Amino acid sequence: MTAYLKLDHIDKSFARGGSTTDVLREVSLDIAKGEYISVIGHSGCGKSTLLNIVAGLTPATHGGVILEGAEVNSPGPDRAVVFQNHSLLPWLSVYDNVRLAVDKVFSGVKSRAERHDWCLHNLDLVQMGHARDKRPSEISGGMKQRVGIARALAMQPKVLLLDEPFGALDALTRAHLQDSVMQIHASLGNTVIMITHDVDEAVLLSDRIVMMTNGPAAHIGDVLDVPMPRPRRRLELVTDPAYLKCREAVLKFLYERHRFVEAA
Repeated sequence: MTAYLKLDHIDKSFARGGSTTDVLREVSLDIAKGEYISVIGHSGCGKSTLLNIVAGLTPATHGGVILEGAEVNSPGPDRAVVFQNHSLLPWLSVYDNVRLAVDKVFSGVKSRAERHDWCLHNLDLVQMGHARDKRPSEISGGMKQRVGIARALAMQPKVLLLDEPFGALDALTRAHLQDSVMQIHASLGNTVIMITHDVDEAVLLSDRIVMMTNGPAAHIGDVLDVPMPRPRRRLELVTDPAYLKCREAVLKFLYERHRFVEAA
């Protein structure tokens, strides 16, 4: 069966002056439609570089990305990215930040009224319809991230790419947004790749966790299936044997890799 999204023997090197740094080597992964994949690993292992390659923002040195049978070689609305920094335009309202993306993608497909309704629908999806007229400076960090997610979803991407989207938020806001993302994923069935440093977050949200080795020349060290049924409720998972087993497996992998680097 052909993968919906295929990472095919990706290598990535950066050259500076007379030296070359190998960041990624032989990264291959098949992702099914509707899967939620988390990529975890120590800082500097190339997680964000890999996400940028999938987004078409950075070219692979060798290998590539195949989405529904077509090679990815440039940015496109079929892959929407939400960064740790919300990236909202400060002079535009919440509504206009979303509308900007909607007009860009759907100007020749949806009528003006349809695009308006679509913007409101996606703001409601992330519970931000009430703040549609506010500027980014007038809302909290968590609310800004909600708007960023709404803008990405409004593009109706085939793949949603999340680059540590909750990393700059306080613990309570982070938990609320994780729950929102779980609900949205359950509702839309979209394909998601998320970069994270947070083991609990990865286990809570993911169908599979991709664990990267330390750089340079990082590769996929292991892929862990998360066999917990959905919907998932965080309070119930605290004592769930499957949750604890997955958490232990990821922590053990990361700890062993860190110990290996320290001993080198």
